[in-house]
Amino acid sequence: MNQGRKQPEHRGFSLFELLVVIVIVSMLMVIAISRLLALQVDAERVVMESTIGALRSALGIKVAESIVKQKIAALPAYEDSNPMNLLAEVPRNYLGEIEGTDPYTLEKGSWYFDKPAKALVYIVDNEGYFSGGMDGPPRARFKVRLVYTDIDGNGVFDSGVDSIEGLRLTALEPYKWVK
Repeated sequence: MNQGRKQPEHRGFSLFELLVVIVIVSMLMVIAISRLLALQVDAERVVMESTIGALRSALGIKVAESIVKQKIAALPAYEDSNPMNLLAEVPRNYLGEIEGTDPYTLEKGSWYFDKPAKALVYIVDNEGYFSGGMDGPPRARFKVRLVYTDIDGNGVFDSGVDSIEGLRLTALEPYKWVK
């Protein structure tokens, strides 16, 4: 019945073809993983900066409220305070007010208020893409500062002498996200 007809020859990949496919797939995986890591770093940076923006807005609202209620003299009490207390809802990665804890034991990518230093601290998760701040582990620290006109020039706020302008959340050490 099959006289004169040649059966098709089934052959698999050659070793060279298989090697080429493996190299191509490996290169695509490396590109995909590096792009995913870059997106992860960008996401951490955006979330951190968004939290800082929300805290600065909350401080601005507190200043505006004090001006409207004519209670500007109450603003110095907010200096060195925990700015997270001004938010209607704290971020999920906020660990609370902490005293005397080794930062290495805390979860990376988290915020906490260092009570003795009176500073809000962010522990960086993607350490290789962050420079500045504090070392061991890499952290960015912020404080609420009173903004005032130093009329007498002594570098210290003097109630009744210096005029209050507002509140500011400032970084204690310069930092930046690197690519």
